[in-house]
Amino acid sequence: MSFAAAAAEHTSLGTDLIVLGTLLIVAYIFGRLGKLIGLPAIPIYMIVGFLASPNTGWFPLNFESSYIELIAVFGLILLLFNLGLEFDQDEFFGNAGKLLISGGSYLVLLMGAGLIFGFMLGWGTREALIVAGIIGTSSSAIVTKLLIELNRLANRETPMILGLMVVQDIFLAIYLAIVSAVLSGETNPWLVAGRLAIAFTFLIAMFSIARWGGSYVSRLFRTKDDELFTILFFGLAVLFGGLGEVLGVSDAIGAFLIGLVLGATRYGTKIEHVAVPLRDVFGAFFFLNFGLTLDPTQFPLVFWPVVFAVTLTVVLNAIAGQFMARLYGFSIQAGINAATIIMNRGEFALILAILALSAGLDERLQPFAGLYVLIMSVMGPLLASNSEKIGSVVLRRVEPHKTRREAPLRTEEIALVEAATADPPARDTTRSVDRIIEQAMNQTDNTSHDRSKRDDDY
Repeated sequence: MSFAAAAAEHTSLGTDLIVLGTLLIVAYIFGRLGKLIGLPAIPIYMIVGFLASPNTGWFPLNFESSYIELIAVFGLILLLFNLGLEFDQDEFFGNAGKLLISGGSYLVLLMGAGLIFGFMLGWGTREALIVAGIIGTSSSAIVTKLLIELNRLANRETPMILGLMVVQDIFLAIYLAIVSAVLSGETNPWLVAGRLAIAFTFLIAMFSIARWGGSYVSRLFRTKDDELFTILFFGLAVLFGGLGEVLGVSDAIGAFLIGLVLGATRYGTKIEHVAVPLRDVFGAFFFLNFGLTLDPTQFPLVFWPVVFAVTLTVVLNAIAGQFMARLYGFSIQAGINAATIIMNRGEFALILAILALSAGLDERLQPFAGLYVLIMSVMGPLLASNSEKIGSVVLRRVEPHKTRREAPLRTEEIALVEAATADPPARDTTRSVDRIIEQAMNQTDNTSHDRSKRDDDY
């Protein structure tokens, strides 16, 4: 390579770094503004990428570098790796029956409706399978963040929501194995069956290791060196991401499964503590990169399908939320709280869109998924943060106005008490004091009853 060529390459690299750094700073500024209205980071990163897309020309800097694509792959791997780390095996196996009923019913309702809607679009059978996954699965990242940011971890419905996420995680591993086999392009049924057999064998083996082999895997992490510790789990995440891709279950599920295994070790909490910041940084590149690929000129082609999909998602989640609340014996308000959180869509819908693009499916799937996720990931958090107000409207409740509490004894009542304590007390005064005490006791009983009634609402 000549000196001039080397200098030109270094200049290009420097320009790309400047542009990329600028995008991240813009994402930070937009993220701070989004926090003011309760938006999570995912739609912010997508919007910034969309504004900087070469397809829009709205950003003053030109960004067409391929460097971000590899970083985005790391982001996808770490997103699913952390999802596996957070998988609560005890929660699942301890309440498997109820979780499978509630989670299974949710998936059947949403996936079934999504599949029917996908066929109605007329884009193709494989495309309908992708649309079903896009509509039928929640964003674990957004759901978890909302529960934390809205201070709802202690709510009665929160274990039900987290249980649904656990069931979805298991389903996604199976679903992606099937989708990968279908999208492989194989027409020989025996070859398709063989790919599925390999994929399911891999899934069962990894789940078994996670359930019963955690103590053996823990021996790999016996080091006090934090740097080597980080290198090991990051290397395993990337390694199993590649292994999952080779075996036909996708790199995302390969990373999820090794996360599941490492989360079951005695070092699971320590790994999660280190991996979360890495996930946030690399995950930002994943969503930013997806936004860069969006073309606004294609949005009119999918506008009405997206509007219908959003409406379908909101309505079906409202129904599912009430069904699950009734199954667990919770109130209508708890069902509304759950519905507005689990309706959020995000990273998994984008993963499916990328898989569809790689498989050469209908080009409308990418703008469909992008616009759908943008709308849902903005609308969902806003609905979730106002779910109590929505419940008040739905239940036709009027929130009591907060008024200053009066003193329990008014002036005349104080005078009566003083008279009653005089020596000797008057008979009429004593009778009046007895009446005041009885009224106070009745008010206390009513207050206690109202408080318990309000507690039962949640």
